[in-house]
Amino acid sequence: MDNKILKRAIDRVLTRIDATLDQPGQGFPHYADQTTGEWTRSPAGDWTGGFWVGMLWLAAWHTKEPRYHDQARIWAERLGPRASSQSAFKGFLFWYGTELGAELLNDETARNLSLAGTRGLLDMYNPQAQLIPLGKEAEEASDVGSNEANIDALPGPVPLLIKHAAALDSLEIARNHLRQHIALCVRDDGSVCQSASFDPQTGALLRRYTHKGIHGESTWTRAQAWAMVSLAQALNRGEMEFRDVAIQVADWWLEHQPKDHVAYWDFDDPAIPDTSRDTSGAAIAAAALLKLAVCLPERRERYRQSAEAIVEALVLRYQTPVDASDSRPVGILTHGCFNRKLGVAMENELIWGDYFLFEALLVLDGRLASERV
Repeated sequence: MDNKILKRAIDRVLTRIDATLDQPGQGFPHYADQTTGEWTRSPAGDWTGGFWVGMLWLAAWHTKEPRYHDQARIWAERLGPRASSQSAFKGFLFWYGTELGAELLNDETARNLSLAGTRGLLDMYNPQAQLIPLGKEAEEASDVGSNEANIDALPGPVPLLIKHAAALDSLEIARNHLRQHIALCVRDDGSVCQSASFDPQTGALLRRYTHKGIHGESTWTRAQAWAMVSLAQALNRGEMEFRDVAIQVADWWLEHQPKDHVAYWDFDDPAIPDTSRDTSGAAIAAAALLKLAVCLPERRERYRQSAEAIVEALVLRYQTPVDASDSRPVGILTHGCFNRKLGVAMENELIWGDYFLFEALLVLDGRLASERV
């Protein structure tokens, strides 16, 4: 990827972070109008607040500017009450929103919050089913409770449980949680089903379903991407037991993504190409491929080149430029599709899309080791 394109894209992300910090409004940025840049916010962070804080940690690490570090700590502290929430999705909050500050900047406040969030996840663990269920407060899930699982509940919990294994004796729980979600959600061909119901006494699969996709059996784009990134997180932390399934899931993505590298919102939508893209799903996949390229030498070149192609497509075609003739705010990643099935934010800027694009850009820049995030 051309170095000038890369640097300009990073600068545009930082410009967008500054604009978000300056924008009036309470709560965490959730999704934004891609023409005005006005954010819809979530008061307590929903499942997405950690990505905003994660962007601030990355900005602080990359620029060394204290103002980003100060803001990251302020926003991270606002996530503290969520440690006790009954939602497996809080793993997103405490990995991206707190642990990144501990890992990248050695921030003690972030480290303590990360430990608290991980303890909260451990409190939800079901030893009979050998996983952390969605819980009764899981945001954006159609079915919640102690017998529901969702592939979105892997990124965050898995690296947190591995990271704090020495302090919390949580390594085997991390492995069990990942093993069970693979059994529940990954199909034989490497495609991923978003959700599953299971027997809480045995962990046995009762049904699979995709509640955000085009139909119940479809491969919703972010389900595949979330599986990719969580498996990559595990491999980057030495859990090579999951190598084969990580390759299978990543290769499925590469074999099914469109030729222009930016995925549609659901791989099974019969209206393709006349349907919504999901730039956020593509950004997640790119970040995952960069992680996998580090720990899978035999696939390093293919995965890195594929990640670069995705990121280049995103910044050249979907990131708003510095252009006097373009009235849109600079640095927005457009055409994220939050929930097409419910008609919510179908062509919008999505905070997690921004985060994963920023992460991938910094990894490609050569200074950020993908295994750290």
